[in-house]
Amino acid sequence: MTRLSAESRHAIRFTLNGRPVEAEAEPRTLLSDFLRQQIGATGTHVGCEHGVCGACTIVVDGMLARSCLTLAAQVEGCDVRTIEGLAPSPDRLGILQQAFRRNHALQCGFCTAGILMSLDHYLLDHRAPSESDIRDLLSGHLCRCTGYTSIVKAALEAAAELAETSKEKTDA
Repeated sequence: MTRLSAESRHAIRFTLNGRPVEAEAEPRTLLSDFLRQQIGATGTHVGCEHGVCGACTIVVDGMLARSCLTLAAQVEGCDVRTIEGLAPSPDRLGILQQAFRRNHALQCGFCTAGILMSLDHYLLDHRAPSESDIRDLLSGHLCRCTGYTSIVKAALEAAAELAETSKEKTDA
């Protein structure tokens, strides 16, 4: 096996879950591998490595991205959000995460991080989604354990709670 020289590694500076990060990566390093192996952000899972299963979904500069299809070098200067940044604090789950917990919307948990990232991103702008809307969004995620029913229920519950929270803030 041929090893790349140190000169072939590039510095990458970006923000990860609100914190600045600077690390080096070889030019063809996938973001999923970079996050997991070099940064230690292991919540981002890798399932298919073809962008099909959705387990590796993250948010880059406000847009959903499949980290298994993104090169680490592509996030230079970007704002990256992973499942580790979803909760408001280390000791408190977010509204969507709480709804997942209440509704038993996960089983093995492998797909959960990607699903949560997609739903969280979607619910930022869609406070009253229908079941059909949620199912359409989930069509980009493979879950072999739940059958999606509990996930849809949790998402609709979280959307209602987020809408109520937004209404309370507006009324105050």
